[in-house]
Amino acid sequence: MSYISSRLSVVKPSASMAASQAAKALRAKGVDVIDLGLGEPDFPTPAHITEAAYAAAKAGQTLYTAAAGTPEVREAVAAKFRRENGLDYTADDIVVANGAKQIIFNALMATLESGDEVILPAPYFVSYPEMVKLLGGTPVVVECPEATGFKLTPELLERAITPRTKWLFLNMPGNPSGAVYSEAELKALGAVLARHGQVLVLSDEIYEHIIFDGREFVSFGKACPELKHRSLIVNGVAKAYAMTGWRVGYAAGPAPLIKAMSTIQSQSVTSVCSIAQAATVAALNGPQDEVTRFREAFEGRRNLVVDGIRRINGLTLPPPEGAFYAYIGCASLIGRKTPKGVVLEDDTAVASYLLNEGRVASVPGAAYGLSPYFRISTATSEEVLAEAIARINAAVAQVE
Repeated sequence: MSYISSRLSVVKPSASMAASQAAKALRAKGVDVIDLGLGEPDFPTPAHITEAAYAAAKAGQTLYTAAAGTPEVREAVAAKFRRENGLDYTADDIVVANGAKQIIFNALMATLESGDEVILPAPYFVSYPEMVKLLGGTPVVVECPEATGFKLTPELLERAITPRTKWLFLNMPGNPSGAVYSEAELKALGAVLARHGQVLVLSDEIYEHIIFDGREFVSFGKACPELKHRSLIVNGVAKAYAMTGWRVGYAAGPAPLIKAMSTIQSQSVTSVCSIAQAATVAALNGPQDEVTRFREAFEGRRNLVVDGIRRINGLTLPPPEGAFYAYIGCASLIGRKTPKGVVLEDDTAVASYLLNEGRVASVPGAAYGLSPYFRISTATSEEVLAEAIARINAAVAQVE
């Protein structure tokens, strides 16, 4: 007897979760490990958001809500899009789900037929290809090298599109690279997409507020308004407001797609936690001071890590433009030996060596579709990051 369906056999577990679990297993044995595998802010959720959730619970807002979200949360999302992104959506164009990942999952479930292709610029978020495969689609990985800033170019996009292409995924700022697209770069991609009317665009903008060096974030929807009828703009409160555990993501898009996604939600999880929705209203409508403070802290941490990695012979790190990760190049380590005589054959071996000998958990670049790199999260204190860099330096220095 088999308990597992054939479609699940091609899906891998989350590599970032696996790295974090490996670190936890070592910690359980008494090993001092720094876990930089998962990406979540180390700040507490701002107090006014937590207080709004408590007030909602006390007021009896503890029942089922509409599948797409309460009217209040959808109005708050629509207002956020108008205010911050220059996007004109109504509450009816909005759907709320249990995190941005569920938004993406529901969108793919609503649209994919067997064999439909989804273009994934690499490096990509680890869950993208697995969700595509689970729902019967075919991931089309387009490697976007460091020379392009880890960004998709119009030429690469044109070559990747076929008659079976259903979606293009964009993620900006990018996980794991931190890459940020300018308005001109998005318009250039939009010009290619304008020639291929069957292609939908999913723009994952969840790291929108974590952007560095004075850059201005431009939503794909603002850069390419002519493609509004086939664009899904995805965001959420997890990263900007330190609300990863609240599990609230949201999206705006064409009415038929939003309706289909709401139907899927009604037949799967019913709705998002009513109290978490009330907290999201407070997050989006309330003061944004903490968002600015978080961003400034993340930029300082980015600077510390960039400076530290540059001092390590054998590693490279182009300064991330946003998000809270460092995608560290390790090409010069491949083929070399550890003190125990183990050959570092790829970036998976490098990440394993750093965990077991350096006592730092990271995620290999293979999980993101572009090697040889490894990713660390910078969403922790400067003290922890400084110690992690010192450990990485010591481990790399021992490679022959």
